[in-house]
Amino acid sequence: MLVLLAIIGWPILFSVWLSLRNADGSHFVGLHNYVSIFTDPATLTALKNNIIWLVSAPTLACALGLVFAVLAERIRWATAFKIVIFMPMAISFLAAGVIFELVYQADPHIGVANAVLVELHDTFAPASQYPAAEPRPTTGYRAAGGGYSSPAEYTPGSVANIPLIGYSVLDLPKSAVQAVPATAAPGEITGTVWLDLVYGGGGTPGHIDPGKKGTPGITVEALSGGRVVAKSAVRADGTFALHGLSPGGDYRLALPASDFSKPYAGVSWLGPDLVTPAIIVAYLWIWAGFAMVLIAAGLSGIPRELQEAAKVDGASDFQIFRKITVPLLAPVLLVVLITLAINVLKVFDLVYIISPGSTLSVANVLAVQMWSVSFGGAQNQGLGSAIGVFLYVLVLPAMYVNIRRIRRERRES
Repeated sequence: MLVLLAIIGWPILFSVWLSLRNADGSHFVGLHNYVSIFTDPATLTALKNNIIWLVSAPTLACALGLVFAVLAERIRWATAFKIVIFMPMAISFLAAGVIFELVYQADPHIGVANAVLVELHDTFAPASQYPAAEPRPTTGYRAAGGGYSSPAEYTPGSVANIPLIGYSVLDLPKSAVQAVPATAAPGEITGTVWLDLVYGGGGTPGHIDPGKKGTPGITVEALSGGRVVAKSAVRADGTFALHGLSPGGDYRLALPASDFSKPYAGVSWLGPDLVTPAIIVAYLWIWAGFAMVLIAAGLSGIPRELQEAAKVDGASDFQIFRKITVPLLAPVLLVVLITLAINVLKVFDLVYIISPGSTLSVANVLAVQMWSVSFGGAQNQGLGSAIGVFLYVLVLPAMYVNIRRIRRERRES
């Protein structure tokens, strides 16, 4: 009792006393610090985020744990599966925070999450090979919807030259070769699209000089009345040919926006809109294994005769799961929910480590706010203690429910 009073009782009483004092503890201010909790914008943001955590994180972790526990009973390598799912519990919150800080990096070459998104995006919507390229201004091509259109109209049999700039010679596709002038052809509009730059400098702007290469992959379109009537892909030497045109017709050439679209860079996971859900995912990665182990232990105690009898009566697997397994697991699920609820109310490490400085205020929670006002620069021990006492009061209902459940189980046993 003396040890418990020293390490638990006295700190609680001292925190309550300090919460009634000013920043340095020299003057009594009554409930002023508790009023500040509900008027300070930063603390209100932290309280709102704690509510989001309390509603979502325990529920999702419990649901995932239930799914994993049921799956573990139906697969051959159940032990290996449980080890893989539970393994994150062996990692400290500090290490897990560092891991997910890297996972959520914006650069797809570093962040795994964006690397996966970029790969999936580029699989179905490949990025342009010529981002930021544009026709040389002297050609008169006008920007239109991310692409460019010619200032003049062309008739079949004419030749159009389109020199491009704004793109590095070193970034050209490996298939690009020396650009060549196009040859006029009856019934077709031909031309050359080339990078109007020479590696190392030199050459005349607007002319196809030695060393200037074609831009394979670019699409050239022929427009009539604002409608695309023909299109052609540029070859390795820069030449193209638009077929199927009406003799004597006038056509405007266009380079669509898809020729110059910037590469997809993924999602700003740690931006103000997604930082809290991203951190909750990191939390689930750790604690879903904990929920799985407890629920799996509860599953092992369910009488199999009930499930077998339900199968004989014609119940489907989902009906057995919903009407027999889940109700019998209710006490275990309640334990998991309460334990995780207490845990998320005081979550600190993941939020503090994963959130960048620019969005830490958006992802703020009460435990981080308590540390920030007490030791992170403000040095307001009174307000920090008030937040700590308030957080303690929030945890009390969950603790009370847990204690009542333990006492009821003892009486029943």
